[in-house]
Amino acid sequence: MRSSPSGSIETRTQTLDTIAAVLPTERRDELAELLTDQDVETLHHLVNQGMGVNTLRALASDLAYLQAWSLAATGSSLPWPAPEALLLKFVAHHLWDPQKRRTDPQHGMPLAVEQTLRDQGLLKVEGPHAPDTVRRRLATWSTLTKWRGLEGMFTSPALKSALRLAVRARPRPRGRKSAKAVTGDILSKLLSTCATDGLRDVRDRAILMVAFASGGRRRSEIAGLRKEQLTVEPHIPVDGAPPLPSLSIHLGRTKTSGADRDEVVYLAGRPVEALNIWLARARIDSGSVFRAIDRWGNVSQRALDPKAINDIVKHRATMAGLEAADYSAHGLRSGYLTEAANRGIPLPEAMEQSRHRSVQQASSYYNSANRRSSRAARLID
Repeated sequence: MRSSPSGSIETRTQTLDTIAAVLPTERRDELAELLTDQDVETLHHLVNQGMGVNTLRALASDLAYLQAWSLAATGSSLPWPAPEALLLKFVAHHLWDPQKRRTDPQHGMPLAVEQTLRDQGLLKVEGPHAPDTVRRRLATWSTLTKWRGLEGMFTSPALKSALRLAVRARPRPRGRKSAKAVTGDILSKLLSTCATDGLRDVRDRAILMVAFASGGRRRSEIAGLRKEQLTVEPHIPVDGAPPLPSLSIHLGRTKTSGADRDEVVYLAGRPVEALNIWLARARIDSGSVFRAIDRWGNVSQRALDPKAINDIVKHRATMAGLEAADYSAHGLRSGYLTEAANRGIPLPEAMEQSRHRSVQQASSYYNSANRRSSRAARLID
């Protein structure tokens, strides 16, 4: 750890307290110890500028990791701007060949550096990092350098070549955030485990239905949903049936939206009914929509952690007799587009609800669905 006067750490801790709403509070002391005064001031400035909560959390997490790695690897905090040699060292420490490591213990991240980061709870992966993780942390490093009015070496040919060669030398299949998509049939199985009128079943049923029907919302968006984001819309007429209740969800800025764009999605029918039942049962008139429930059935005033959404999906999968490892909260997002493709809903229409910005990414779900049902896949039927 960097040695700092206690008064300086206390000052950083107090500053972090003022932005605790958008940072993981359980890591406040750790961040105050790892980050410099300028780091903390940068985070505070970004909060005041309205940076998205999830973006800021990711940035703070990356910055803390980079600072901890620099301290462990060089004995000093990150220099600004970082020399090219330090950037190359970062790549060498995180993208390496596991087979070569077996014969050369010094290949890759030194064992002492690795152990230090593990002791701090910052390094959890076994083996080399995913290339995307390394690229993201380098991007964070580059962005912070620019915010300081400095020029870095992040576009240098040597760094680009090192990244390219490291990835090529250690091929790694791209992992999926959820092994299997939560399509309509799977969702029905999950919902079947929420069949009682118990408070947890009522809440989890609303979470699953709202997350799926609103376009496969990200777990952070569902966990952070607030009553003030919901607007009751006119009922939707249906031929030969009662009109369907409808509401809009104002997502504000999302992971893929522009800085000034207010994303809006719509719900109708059963998901709206499930949500209204939960709000009434939990007596939620304002604030966080989805909250923790203690063992005595008391509803917390605080929002669920995004991880809890993932835990709920896995718990319900287990209850439904499914393999929990196959499903995650992201499976609701991929499942929404997959189900839309299975039902023949045009891609642009589905993207309006999912709010995907990349046609290439969204269309991959459609391509998979079409290929499964294509004549080419049924030469023998």
